[in-house]
Amino acid sequence: MSQQQQKLAYKVGDMLNVNFQDEKSPWITSSKTLMKLIGVLGMLLPILIYTFLVTSAGHTEVLESISHYFYTRSNPIFIIVVSLMAIFLMIYKYKEPIDFYLSFFAGVAALCVLLFPTDSIVDACNGLCGGHTIAFLEDDKFRVGFHYVSAAVFLGILTYMCFFLFTRSDKMKPLRSTQKNKRNIIYIVCGCLMTLALVVIFLGFLKVIPDDVYRAHKLTFWMETLAVEAFGFSWLVKGEFILKDKS
Repeated sequence: MSQQQQKLAYKVGDMLNVNFQDEKSPWITSSKTLMKLIGVLGMLLPILIYTFLVTSAGHTEVLESISHYFYTRSNPIFIIVVSLMAIFLMIYKYKEPIDFYLSFFAGVAALCVLLFPTDSIVDACNGLCGGHTIAFLEDDKFRVGFHYVSAAVFLGILTYMCFFLFTRSDKMKPLRSTQKNKRNIIYIVCGCLMTLALVVIFLGFLKVIPDDVYRAHKLTFWMETLAVEAFGFSWLVKGEFILKDKS
């Protein structure tokens, strides 16, 4: 390995908190690393499942929700990414027990999203039926209802963490670093975006937003995308991928 390649390897290692000197420990030993991985996975999820379906099936129209990609050729990506996020959330811990417990339950909720898939897309397949749809399940009210509850718990917990856990500090506000204050602003903005997304989905569920308007604009998909992008970015910031405190 050339000196330039070695420098690049160590630079990436520093970014991910990898200790190359300790050969006996796994590389994921830092909560900051987990935060960055969770953030990256969250932000990539809607991009990957949409892009793969476009390239593999030529379908450019978004589905009703992110969860509906479970039934398509994007199924492996959806399952792998959500499973990794769930596992990382379940093993994540930070300074207080509440961080672990909330993150753990968010991870369990993410697994339940996979175990209890949403309603089938056959009735509104929009050209995806046949060779492009790889799974079909008879609609079941309990399964679909539990899916909705699990998704709401998952995003609800992450929204709460964004507002109330990520913004914590052991220092009084005047003594906090400039970087910490900037990070807190980002957490609050991300929390507000996630709250907005959940409210819009809830209004659509209650038919406050007319059903034809809600479905025509695929608001579930776009609101879920907004929520996971905000959630992912907040975890990247929490992992100090950007705005890292100066030594």
